[in-house]
Amino acid sequence: MKRTIDHWTRDDEGDWVAALSCLHSQHVRHRPPFRVAPWVESAEGRSAHLGTDVNCPLCDRTELPQGLEVVRTTDTWDESSMPAGLRRHHRVAARRWARLHVSEGRLRFRAETDPAIDLVLSAGDAQAIPPEVDHHITPEDVVRFHLEFLGPVAADARQSG
Repeated sequence: MKRTIDHWTRDDEGDWVAALSCLHSQHVRHRPPFRVAPWVESAEGRSAHLGTDVNCPLCDRTELPQGLEVVRTTDTWDESSMPAGLRRHHRVAARRWARLHVSEGRLRFRAETDPAIDLVLSAGDAQAIPPEVDHHITPEDVVRFHLEFLGPVAADARQSG
């Protein structure tokens, strides 16, 4: 899925890393003939690419970025007390992730990733949910679950380049 380049950092080897709007990071290297990105080698080139979209396969696989912490946890719901909005398409806010925890029963989770995710979670399962991705859940039977919302660690210092 497409994500926006928010800012740039360097890794320990000095290679440029794009920090994406989904909170994942992605190396951008100029290594012809496999990768031609000469613009990454200049401050002007990197600056010109801020706000552009790149594909983030980690979001499509719903892999949580590193460096997140729980910022809020919902009540535990069941099939009758869950908010109606969870049953229809909705999204986690920008720059936030969610993690769905099933403590009892079974729950179907569907997300508009590429490819789309459609799976049944059982007691003990957890499922990460990327920001700004349409998804919904449906109880398969008696169920108890809650959500955690995650965001960047407050002390996460950013470098720009």
